[in-house]
Amino acid sequence: MKTPDLSLSDLGSYFPDDFTPEQRAKAQTIFLKELAASVHRFYRGKTVSMPKAGIYGFNWFNVYYTPGVSMVSTTIRDDNDASFELSNRGNLVAVVSDSTRVLGDGDVTPSGGLGVMEGKAFLMKYLGGVDGVALCCNSYNKEGRHDPDKIIDFVKMLEPSFGAVNLEDISQPNCFKVLDTLREECDIPVWHDDAQGTASVTLAGLINALKVVGKEMKDVRVVLIGAGAANSTIARLILADGADPEKMIVFDTKGGLHKGRDDVKADAAFYRKWEICEATNPNRVDAEAEAFKGADVVIGASQPGAIKPEWIKTMAPKAIVFACANPVPEIYPYAAKEAGAYVVATGRGDFPNQVNNSIGFPGILKGALMVRARKITDEMAIAAAHAVAKFAEEKKGINADHIMPTMQETEVFAAEAADVAMQAMKDGVARVELTWDHVYKTTLADIQEARSIIDLLQKNDFIKAPDLRMLEEARDKAVAAAK
Repeated sequence: MKTPDLSLSDLGSYFPDDFTPEQRAKAQTIFLKELAASVHRFYRGKTVSMPKAGIYGFNWFNVYYTPGVSMVSTTIRDDNDASFELSNRGNLVAVVSDSTRVLGDGDVTPSGGLGVMEGKAFLMKYLGGVDGVALCCNSYNKEGRHDPDKIIDFVKMLEPSFGAVNLEDISQPNCFKVLDTLREECDIPVWHDDAQGTASVTLAGLINALKVVGKEMKDVRVVLIGAGAANSTIARLILADGADPEKMIVFDTKGGLHKGRDDVKADAAFYRKWEICEATNPNRVDAEAEAFKGADVVIGASQPGAIKPEWIKTMAPKAIVFACANPVPEIYPYAAKEAGAYVVATGRGDFPNQVNNSIGFPGILKGALMVRARKITDEMAIAAAHAVAKFAEEKKGINADHIMPTMQETEVFAAEAADVAMQAMKDGVARVELTWDHVYKTTLADIQEARSIIDLLQKNDFIKAPDLRMLEEARDKAVAAAK
């Protein structure tokens, strides 16, 4: 059993050699949670606001503030688009949530989502060179219910300060109304990363998984477990990219979605689910066990235990299983493989084939920001998926344990940003036109600058390293809990 080190490069070695795969997987999850609590308390969060303009003497405050800055105000007054050049707006994203659907923990109260939203902003900066601000809002109305209109009004009010808005962890059905309303009514990109973001990276993984098993998108039978923001949008993008709707079955907690689901049809708030009911599952299959028989692909965006090994055993040869619930997947990779799955992916970075938003949103948002897009279209999300899939295949080649790039492969975010920017111009939602090379090189330079700043702060001890005892204590708690 290895002593934990700051690199966290080999999590599996931190636990007893005689642990079963199930114990090891459980221990890793507990270790990461315990360490997160300790480290967040140590740092008091993960992000901080810092100036990027130089101070060469105190008179510079007369330039940056009054009286000089009046010229900036009046210039933007006369042309609001000038705000993208004269302020940080052009590279600034609001990470907005009411914290009602945070990871696997559900409603954690508005402030409870801050750790996740700060994490999102952290990843944006380190992976995409994009500045992000965590904004958790209270969506309760006077009746004590979560009101989507309150989130909509909140985003509309903050729109003038940001170049884009990343919606996050908003429960359904509110998430559908919030996203679709703001996409149409705001003049900057508003997207729900749990929806379009997850769908984009899942499509990327599926494109390469199908290549590995030698199957075509139009031919495969697809089962989706879960019908929230993620899988509803995953279904939409997969269908838009060539899947056959008659060979797709989507399940929510009450069974298969199909035209016979009058309960879905009767609730106008679930209009996205009803679109799936109308388009898929013509045979009205209501049992997961039946749907799995002969299926080529299963995609889970549900909860732990939602995918059974005995169901996977009945799938078609060279079955593909994406178990993407976080932090605990619907089925652990080792169990899915034992049941006969050929390609297995999860949303976690400590297992092979991470199909996670972190590969998508930094590059997608960067590309949209650079051309000052007015929205992120589904076509832009699909373009990002193909960019990611292509990068993985061309960089190292693909196989059953490598269908996606990793976060360490910096160039994927630049390639993704460039393809998204080109698609934005094609879709007519870009304010400015740039070349592919310009977007690629600028994105890469911004990412490298962000990382160099963080490295410099660490080397000079302005960002202090956690005490190794934190890691050891977290490991010891995990081992004890997993035994």
